[in-house]
Amino acid sequence: MKYAALFVVLGAGALGAQDARLARRLDAPTQAAVLKLIDVARSRGLPTEPLVEKALEGATKRAPREAIERALTRRMDRLQLSRETLGAASSDADVAAGATALEVGVPTDAIRDLRAIRPTRSVAVPLAVLAELVAHGVPVAKASQMVAVLMRRGVSEGQLVALGRDVQGDIATGASPEASLDVRTRYLVAMLPVPGANNGLVNSAIPSDLPRKP
Repeated sequence: MKYAALFVVLGAGALGAQDARLARRLDAPTQAAVLKLIDVARSRGLPTEPLVEKALEGATKRAPREAIERALTRRMDRLQLSRETLGAASSDADVAAGATALEVGVPTDAIRDLRAIRPTRSVAVPLAVLAELVAHGVPVAKASQMVAVLMRRGVSEGQLVALGRDVQGDIATGASPEASLDVRTRYLVAMLPVPGANNGLVNSAIPSDLPRKP
């Protein structure tokens, strides 16, 4: 997963580009099946770029047409659930990010909580970071709690993205995913304005070293 992929905004001119990519990578029967599913998604008001990306992923893996169709159907179902969870007025980026979060196991309640914190602002970045944390081994409950805490404290999107990358870097050097998120979140909270309450974070000393996986 990549954060940038969640912020593609499709205009009318992008549809031809989608078809060109599919035509270059898929055989005619598979392309026809994929375009049919994309048309269904478009008729439901769902973002279609995530479906194109999934089809291209299937092409890279040389998956058969039936497997690509099943994968696209599952992704479309998650896009639908994401939009229902976030609200019909949500942007394509929000819906795509919500679907990615659902794909890695984030429950709808956690997604709904983030929307409640930002009822009129985009939650694409928080959802993307949450999905990345879970995908890299942070327990869903812990990752959801920490992202929500930081959002309530007014964290910027850039700070959230940096947090996710720092945690990934720690994990790559052998740190425990959960311990890394704890430490990195405490450092970040210390930099944010104090609202008068710690929003559920435990006040404790920041360890000088991250616990490593056994």
